[in-house]
Amino acid sequence: MAKLHERTLIEEIDEASDPTRFDSDLAKVLIAHNNDPEEFLRTVVGFVDRKTRFFKQPDASRRLVRLVDSVSPATSSGKGGVKGGFFGKASERDVSAASKENAGSAANAPATASARKPELAADTPATAKPSEATTSPESSKDNTASSEQVPEAEEASDASEGQGLKPNRGNGADLDSYSWTQTLSEVTVSVPVPSGTKGKMCDVVISKDKLKVGVKGQAPVLNGELHDQVKPEDCFWNISDGKLVEITLQKVNTMSWWKSIIKGENEINTQKVEPENSKLEDLDGDTRQTVEKMMFDQRQKQMGLPTSEESNKQEMLKKFMAAHPEMDFSNAKIS
Repeated sequence: MAKLHERTLIEEIDEASDPTRFDSDLAKVLIAHNNDPEEFLRTVVGFVDRKTRFFKQPDASRRLVRLVDSVSPATSSGKGGVKGGFFGKASERDVSAASKENAGSAANAPATASARKPELAADTPATAKPSEATTSPESSKDNTASSEQVPEAEEASDASEGQGLKPNRGNGADLDSYSWTQTLSEVTVSVPVPSGTKGKMCDVVISKDKLKVGVKGQAPVLNGELHDQVKPEDCFWNISDGKLVEITLQKVNTMSWWKSIIKGENEINTQKVEPENSKLEDLDGDTRQTVEKMMFDQRQKQMGLPTSEESNKQEMLKKFMAAHPEMDFSNAKIS
């Protein structure tokens, strides 16, 4: 029975229920986070922390690792623990070892100090107790494991920033021979051509997964496999001012950003893409209000300012203080 009581609400979700039933709502929230999985998960974890006592439990980290392992088989490393994936290379054993190390840090303070600062060993009296001057092999091993996890966490943080070119104002790229912009639903490619070029002089071929653009008799400017599939029947092109071929491609997948037009060419960093504000108009009232609040809170956190919830609490405290001037609020804290 004890093991049954240890299960969290998250772990007790009915496995027979449809795991994709919230996909539509979660997709909108993910878009509000610039399609950044880490920022999305940070918001989810923050919500769980505020609304439940999950992270107040001493073994929350171990349970979270086990939960990710259960929903993401790709991160599993055999019979237990997690290797790679969301938590880098930290396994349940690593988390457990780190917890034990933290729990015993107060009792082993002298030993830890002497282990981290060996230069003080010369000043230690010869009569000092062995436990004060040395550390156990297990403690040394734990310290080594912990120090190895730090650079791994830093590498994971760097990787989360993404790589590639900084997107232009249209969430695309300005390259030497052409430029492009995009929304979640379509892509616009602009290819310069000699002044006076007519439509019949152009060589433009659009299929569901390939694109060719150029002038007849010359090497094509674009010719290769598209980053993602498009709807050929909804795509079109035209000549602008006789010197620019503009191609409009309708995406099949309208929930993701393209990194490039042709696979293998210079890619943009999609984590730096700015979402379209106009998309908020397509949401229903409640969802739009939630998304706008999340976007506001995200900007506030980035600037080190209070979130909307924190601001409300501060305002409530000020009103309460004004209504009760006889009370001492010098040590009052907002939690």
